[in-house]
Amino acid sequence: MQHGKYRFIVGFLVLPLALYAVFVIWPFIQSIYYSFTDWTGLSPDFKMVGFDNYTRMLKDDIFWKSLQHSVLLVLLLPLVTLGLALFFAFMLNVGGRRRKNAAVSGVRGSSFYKIAYFFPQVLSIVIVALLFQFAFNPRDGMLNSTLEGIGLGSIQPDWLGDPSLALVCVMSVLVWSTVGFFVVLFSAGMASIPKDFYEAALLDGANRFTTFFKITLPLLWDTVQSGWVYMGILALGVEAFTAVQVMTVGPGGPDYSTTVLPLYVYQTAFRDGQAGYATTIGVGLLIVTMAFAAIVMRLGRRDRLEF
Repeated sequence: MQHGKYRFIVGFLVLPLALYAVFVIWPFIQSIYYSFTDWTGLSPDFKMVGFDNYTRMLKDDIFWKSLQHSVLLVLLLPLVTLGLALFFAFMLNVGGRRRKNAAVSGVRGSSFYKIAYFFPQVLSIVIVALLFQFAFNPRDGMLNSTLEGIGLGSIQPDWLGDPSLALVCVMSVLVWSTVGFFVVLFSAGMASIPKDFYEAALLDGANRFTTFFKITLPLLWDTVQSGWVYMGILALGVEAFTAVQVMTVGPGGPDYSTTVLPLYVYQTAFRDGQAGYATTIGVGLLIVTMAFAAIVMRLGRRDRLEF
């Protein structure tokens, strides 16, 4: 009986695992292989160069700038996005006024607010980046036009042209486009928490601040941890690449102030024709991503709470 069960399980898993090996594992192995070559990406001729690409990467100032920007996004983007999402979700689901029939309730019209928060998520990141590129235009963009309209015409930053502001602008766009997804996700989690927990805490004299940190956050911790990993991978992946590629000058400028690792991989491979070196940077990006996920999962490990 047990032997038949295992054959049944293997029969279901063999095809998905084969597809995963062909389309995921094998490209990773190829990338690591090409990182030891001088392949241009176009010619079938290349030769092995050993660790020369890795030595070059460690001495590459642009690589270290890109790594610094990517790490900054990994640290700040999940913190800001998840923090705002938790705050909005808590206010929508628990932050309403006390009513006669229920001690704890959400705000009126919470369903509409959830739709409004989630709306940016249905837009492509390319569309969002283009819209904000127009908004950040220093001449006739929405932000500087608003400043001029309220009498602050002398304060009109060159948002995407200022090296000290450009990366902040990109991060704000990523926060705006993703926070709604987590508002809805956390709202679903909070809706499953029994209201009796909140009502008992309020009867014992706890305030909303206390109930958030003593009830809501511990019971949502697994969801928050998963969201943190997801946001970190997003900051190191296609979302950050697309926003920088579409919005910034260069792209990646000015003066490499917004260059992130995925963009540098793309530019090295397709603009400079150095696919071998680009895969080396890609291997570095893989190591950073796996290290981030491992650190978050390790630091966020705690006893599972059930209710």
